Amino acid sequence: MKRNFKSKSVKTILDNMISGSNSLNSGLNNVKVQKIWEQTMGSNVNSYTKEVNLKNKTLYISLSSSVLRQELLYGRAKIIENLNDHLGREMIEKLVLR
Repeated sequence: MKRNFKSKSVKTILDNMISGSNSLNSGLNNVKVQKIWEQTMGSNVNSYTKEVNLKNKTLYISLSSSVLRQELLYGRAKIIENLNDHLGREMIEKLVLR
């Protein structure tokens, strides 16, 4: 008896697993956003960044400097645009600085 198996690549299997799991997908997106934040904002901003968290298209940034927080508030729209450009899609709609 001959079995008819279709072979799939590991990438295809992993992509199917990730797309099927909301919590896994959101966790991976959170890690991507954290890395992009570090790369795009530079070492000065990163030294004051305590936490980067993405929830429901809202990016929450915890900062240890109130002066930096105020400065970043002025450029909030540009920051969102820049991060989305680096991510390759509209993943962030709102930025909350704490």
